[in-house]
Amino acid sequence: MNKRMLLTAIPILLIFIALSLYVGWHGALLLSAVSPGYSRPAYWIVFAIVAFSYLLGRLPLRPRLFFRLLKVIGSYYFAVFEFAILLLIAIDVIAAIVRLSGAYHEAFVPIAGGCVLLVLIALLLWGSRNAWSPVIRSYDIEVDKTAGGLSTLKIAIVSDIHLGNLVGNRHLDRLLSLVNGWQPDVVLLAGDVIDDTIEPFVRNGMAKKLAQLKARYGVYAVLGNHEYYGGHIEEYVKRMKEIGIPVLRDETVWIADAIQLAGRKDKTAESMDPEGRLPIGELTAYLDRSLPIVVMDHQPYGYDQAEVAGVDILVSGHTHRGQFAPNHWITGRLFELDWGYLRKGDMHAFVSSGFGTWGPPIRLASRSELIHLTVRLKGEPH
Repeated sequence: MNKRMLLTAIPILLIFIALSLYVGWHGALLLSAVSPGYSRPAYWIVFAIVAFSYLLGRLPLRPRLFFRLLKVIGSYYFAVFEFAILLLIAIDVIAAIVRLSGAYHEAFVPIAGGCVLLVLIALLLWGSRNAWSPVIRSYDIEVDKTAGGLSTLKIAIVSDIHLGNLVGNRHLDRLLSLVNGWQPDVVLLAGDVIDDTIEPFVRNGMAKKLAQLKARYGVYAVLGNHEYYGGHIEEYVKRMKEIGIPVLRDETVWIADAIQLAGRKDKTAESMDPEGRLPIGELTAYLDRSLPIVVMDHQPYGYDQAEVAGVDILVSGHTHRGQFAPNHWITGRLFELDWGYLRKGDMHAFVSSGFGTWGPPIRLASRSELIHLTVRLKGEPH
């Protein structure tokens, strides 16, 4: 971890610890009300393990099954942590009002605690349903360029599958059904196919599932930030190549000898790849602007530069649309487009909320999705 990342991580960790203590204190308060004889040391030890289980689960220790379980527990804790903070702040405000009114009763804590637990369970169940029940977003656009004899191009766009210990072959089966059933011309995997480490991807034979994706002109992928975080890029690229899926790293390929597809390295390459990544203008400098140019770039930055570079269709993911509310308010301000479709000059930009999930398989105010994009072209010139 470099100095810059360390300086960013320390304040975040301190805030996380402080807020976790806030959540843990309320849990202790509820236990004191319903079971006064509980063991306080045991409670705080268990709570600390749960709160830091995601980090503990990433330690390269054995038995691996135990540490994988810790990582799963820690993933769900992230959702509980955020929802609990929002709910507990509201409860504390209500408690203050009740106290000031003189109507406070000792039954308030167990009743309020029970309500918080019920709402938490409801949010987790609804969020789980949104995560595991992907939807199809369909778009139909026109690109005013010829592309040989092609008049239409059907593109299936998939981003942020995050294959790992939580998202696995069962969710891939859903993807195969939704993609292959549509019979696309091209499938674009717009980054974060795997979730950090490549180990569960290999152990569970997920490459064999991905190999079943079918498209007339092929399946192509780019790297996301999580492929970089995992540190297994060369092995990942090799395994994808073995199943016929090229991972484009600042590279361009032809689709049907008429459409130019460029795949950018992820923005993370600027800090984690010794070679960095090419500016979009350099990547497209030698492309034929009279023919359609499609670009995959995992993180949706630099729309102005992409438009100037002559990009017709820009495909991204990364944001998850915040994954669960109210995070979508933040992503909506961080990115020019954090989800959906944007027309910028002659460029059509798309950002998918992702097919999988990072951390907990929970989505609120977002859905796991697959994009069906139909591109209308001018066809063969007369």
